[in-house]
Parts: sequence; C-alpha cells; structure tokens
Amino acid sequence: MSEFECSRAGCRREATKHVVWRNPRIHAADREKIWLACEEHVDFLHDYLAARDFPVSTREGVPA
Repeated sequence: MSEFECSRAGCRREATKHVVWRNPRIHAADREKIWLACEEHVDFLHDYLAARDFPVSTREGVPA
C-alpha cells in the first residue's frame, strides 16, 4: 500500500496528483486545500469541486 492514498471515498489506490482548491466564502485567497487523487478519480474530484464554483486546479505529484 502507498503512503499517499486517493482522497475519493472508499478508494485505496496510490495518489499521483494533487487537486488544489479553496472555498472562497470561507478561505482567504492565499489558502489552498489539497486532496490527493489516483489517475482514475482525479477528474471526478476536480469536477465535484468545480461544480460548486470553487477555484480548483490539478497538479502532478504527491507530497515529498
């Protein structure tokens, strides 16, 4: 098992991407939250946040 798992509920796959987001109603512009995502769930997590009008981006890699 990987040290970094996907943030999708029930997924135990190795995370390979960062989904970086913030809720502008409660987070300052310089605050970022990060969900980890496997290849299969990166689009799902990104789209989930984008549908709520949260600023969201995807970055390669996981924390070192």
